[in-house]
Amino acid sequence: MFADQSSADKLSKAAATFEAAHPGVKVKFTGTSGTDWNDFFSKLLTQIAAGNAPDIASVATEGLQLFAAKGLAEPLDDYVKRDASELKSYFADVHPALVEAMMYQGHLYELPTDFNAGNMFYSTSLLESAGVGQPAADWNKDDFYNIAKKVSAGGGNTVGYDWVVRLWGSWTSWMYANGGNLLTEGKWDGGDWLWNTFYPNDPAAAHRKGGWRWGDPTANSAPVIESLDYMIQLQKEGLSPKPDIGGGNTLQGLFASNKIGTAIGGGFWAGGLHNAGMAQGSFDVQYFPKWRTQRHLFGAGGYGIFKSSKNKDLAWEFVKTLVSAKNLDLLFPGNVTTFPRRSMMTAERYAANGPKNWHVFYDTLTQFDNTAPIPAPPYYNAMAIALNKRTTEAMSSGNAKSALDGLQSDLETAAKTG
Repeated sequence: MFADQSSADKLSKAAATFEAAHPGVKVKFTGTSGTDWNDFFSKLLTQIAAGNAPDIASVATEGLQLFAAKGLAEPLDDYVKRDASELKSYFADVHPALVEAMMYQGHLYELPTDFNAGNMFYSTSLLESAGVGQPAADWNKDDFYNIAKKVSAGGGNTVGYDWVVRLWGSWTSWMYANGGNLLTEGKWDGGDWLWNTFYPNDPAAAHRKGGWRWGDPTANSAPVIESLDYMIQLQKEGLSPKPDIGGGNTLQGLFASNKIGTAIGGGFWAGGLHNAGMAQGSFDVQYFPKWRTQRHLFGAGGYGIFKSSKNKDLAWEFVKTLVSAKNLDLLFPGNVTTFPRRSMMTAERYAANGPKNWHVFYDTLTQFDNTAPIPAPPYYNAMAIALNKRTTEAMSSGNAKSALDGLQSDLETAAKTG
């Protein structure tokens, strides 16, 4: 899995039940860190060539299509069809958007174990001090702007909004809300057997197919340029600082220190802010504000089986155990993600560490039918690097169009060579 060994070792508890049911079988979790998904899979290819191939791997949205396109992943279709009766309770508990995100070219490659949608967290105390009410579910871009402006006016190095430069939950959330995307959206054919078997009467599955098919780049289209221009505007007006590149740890620290009024976060922020010392009720969450639409993006994770595995049947049995409620709790303790199973998202789970509006995490899927995964084609790594570079360029120069013209060229090259 894409983690260090100490993190991998903590997962051993999830194997206890499986090992008890399979005498003589020992599950070993191995952490494989990498600078990006290409590096991660390159290391695994080296292990495979050396005859030390892993059986399964934890792969997120960012790496799933690369995992499948490289021929590393075993399609799960036949296994799922064979064990359909056993899996019906699982799929009945999981939103179809998450399942479709785990498909590529008509085949299912993973069972979702977690996800995070890009919602908006806010400091209840900063909003109260600014004299603004907490945002409603149907708030819009203007409502957000007014809140950010009033919070920023409070001084003390406090800003109304902050964000990080990356693909998930960055200015790209505004891009989705504005009806734009970096790539042309499409769907692969296939998957009818899955939707007919597990979601025959579910309206949320009516338009699902065989996975997301990312087409020609559209990085310099009008909605995308307008979205990045908005970030430049917020920075120029002092409502948002110059963003950091990478993960959100620094952002969470600033938020926990009451230096940020609002910030994009997923379910993992609930545990992160609690661990950072934020008290119950000091923060809350709401759907992302509406622009032209109130569309949200998400990223998901799961475990896939390697095509090179010599223990595919046994690996499949283990993958099935990982998606039980008990093992998901062991895999992700302390509300560090959003569970894919609706039944696990309860008031009791968030009673001690909030937020009060916790239902937003899963309801983003159920209330907004157009919620979709981040664009993640097989050349995702090249796209992510180019996005970071061109976003930084735009924020420094103040010229979104020029930077996104460059990003368009970068993505066209990556699509041809990747």
